[in-house]
Amino acid sequence: MAKDKPAEGDAPKKGKGKLIIIIVVVVLLLGGGGAGGYFYFAGGEEEAPAPEPGIVVALEPITINLADGHFLKVSIALQATAEAHEEPDGSKALDLMISQFSNKSVAELSSNEAREEAKKKLKEAVAEAYEGEVMDLYFTEFVMQ
Repeated sequence: MAKDKPAEGDAPKKGKGKLIIIIVVVVLLLGGGGAGGYFYFAGGEEEAPAPEPGIVVALEPITINLADGHFLKVSIALQATAEAHEEPDGSKALDLMISQFSNKSVAELSSNEAREEAKKKLKEAVAEAYEGEVMDLYFTEFVMQ
């Protein structure tokens, strides 16, 4: 008679094993579905291609009074996009340079990192001012005294 009855400990182990497998499969399916949905909806946005470069317009050098009494002689060249209808007028860029650099000191502009940061900010301001017709700018002269 003892052989006819299954042990009480055996029955719950078989049920728990199947339950654990089912839970693991469900969790994997939900995780995979969630990840797939994320990549499907997030990855659907493609970046706009970079604009084609157009002409480069060199501007005349200007001298700017710095905040600490020193001077900065700087000139830039504007890289227009191919879609630009005409050569960009440099007056907006010159005004932005004066606005940006006149409140800086020699110490704030003396390191390469500081100049690159200033160039980055100026580039963003120029791109906004020219409404996408200018894609880059280059320092062709940068002298402090």
